[in-house]
Amino acid sequence: MSEVKANAEALVPKFKFERLLNQDQAGRRTSLYGSIDSQPALLILERAPFPSSDDYFTLAPSSLRTLKNLGANDIYHWYLANSGAINHPSSDDFADLKINLIYPCTENHIKKYSRQNVRLVTETPAIYRDHVRPYMQAQRESGRLNWVYNIIEGRKEVEDVIYRTPFGQDTNDEGFLLLPDLNWDRKTLDALHLLGLVERRDIWSLRDLRKKHVTWLRHMKTKFLEATTKVYPTIEQDQLKLYVHYQPTYHHFHIHIVHVALEAGATQATGKATGLESIIEQLAVMQGDDETGMDAITVCYTLGEASDLWVDVFEPLKRNGGTAPPP
Repeated sequence: MSEVKANAEALVPKFKFERLLNQDQAGRRTSLYGSIDSQPALLILERAPFPSSDDYFTLAPSSLRTLKNLGANDIYHWYLANSGAINHPSSDDFADLKINLIYPCTENHIKKYSRQNVRLVTETPAIYRDHVRPYMQAQRESGRLNWVYNIIEGRKEVEDVIYRTPFGQDTNDEGFLLLPDLNWDRKTLDALHLLGLVERRDIWSLRDLRKKHVTWLRHMKTKFLEATTKVYPTIEQDQLKLYVHYQPTYHHFHIHIVHVALEAGATQATGKATGLESIIEQLAVMQGDDETGMDAITVCYTLGEASDLWVDVFEPLKRNGGTAPPP
């Protein structure tokens, strides 16, 4: 048995690469064609899960071969790193880790990134008005949008902006900009993830969108698609999808632009993401005047049990048979 294993293990180092066949799972799995002893061979490389050892997590941050900062804004920092698997003069080109750092982090950050059970909740217009809207306002007033305003006002990430309307010059308050999302490595096009931010501060989430915004939303969608395909010419417009989160991580209206090949994980799942085109069409067919909007509908979405919205609003609603305590 040991001889069989030894023979199998001896094959991989003998693989001679000829060409790349495919990369999927946002670049985490790669299929290579080549040969071993002049015979055709396929080698599929896939990133294994991180070890769960405390020793590994203690040593990993300080043992990186290279670390390159991609950007920093307020408490958020993001990097590409080489863990040292391959020793090569061009180690920067062989980055195998994408690292995000939040420093200093808050208790809400800890809750967001901790393992927790998830619940599906139903938010009626009344629950939104009486409980969720006040929660959003408290979040906005706590200073958690400083990093967003840094971008909008041109104090941070100026060199990363792909497209923007002239800042502060739109008389209809319809300015917006486009830049890479901090979760994208800025290299893997099949995993492309961009962020569209609006300048105006009166739209906190999709709940604030109204029929009068339909033309603006369609214009913004067109500009985002045009700008993305101009900067990344190998991508065509029908390879992009645009969506909005609800509940969003932060309460300043923004749109996610991603490649259709990007693995649809939890952030694109039902109960978290709503397609921009679906929102636009829903607004367009709503009965009522231009002030009719998304605050008039019932919305279902998922929440972690550690989130403030679950603890303070929806769990008490469930426990009390539909009656929440005063906000």
